[in-house]
Amino acid sequence: MLRIWKWYQSYLSLHPVKTQVISSGFLWGIGDIAAQYITHSTVKKRLQYKDAEQEFRINWKRAAITSMFGFGFIGPVGHFWYEGLDRFIKMRLQLRPKSARFVATKVVMDGLIFGPFDLFVFFTYMGFSTGKSVAQVKVDVKRDFLPALILEGGVWPIVQVANFRYVPVRYQLLYVNIFCLLDSAFLSWIEQQKDAPWKQRFTSFTSLKERGGQGRL
Repeated sequence: MLRIWKWYQSYLSLHPVKTQVISSGFLWGIGDIAAQYITHSTVKKRLQYKDAEQEFRINWKRAAITSMFGFGFIGPVGHFWYEGLDRFIKMRLQLRPKSARFVATKVVMDGLIFGPFDLFVFFTYMGFSTGKSVAQVKVDVKRDFLPALILEGGVWPIVQVANFRYVPVRYQLLYVNIFCLLDSAFLSWIEQQKDAPWKQRFTSFTSLKERGGQGRL
């Protein structure tokens, strides 16, 4: 394990972007496989579909598609986002590193800018990569975006407080990538749930708000 860590440090120093791209793609692929297994187990134990007794088989095409999201988006965009965010807050806002305001500002900006953008790109990419039309992708994004944003909003700020407070900037991407293993499993699971009843609570709530807004016009 120590040898792997030293190898990672060495490659991160020499090829930071390439290292993050490769590690992100690998972790997101593993996360999708975990999501597939979770979905299979849920169907088998709770929904009791006719094919629920089938042996679990990995959908390698889907895992590859999700892995490409890590390679093409999370790796490069995440690298420049965290590096740029740190420089922006230090140089433009001139906040003291590791201070409460410094950490809080990072968490807020990450949650308001990168978090929603990441979710939107993920669900849009997953829709188009599986051959869906623009109309179908819009429906899927509307169905999946808000539940994911709300559920992740209760977890990622806590993760990022520890990240921005205790982890050196050089390793913040590695820290995020480790949690992205869980996050990719979660997002893939959200996407695979389709029109699950628990999702309809979010969509019905937004529909009521829209109707209420129209009624006041």
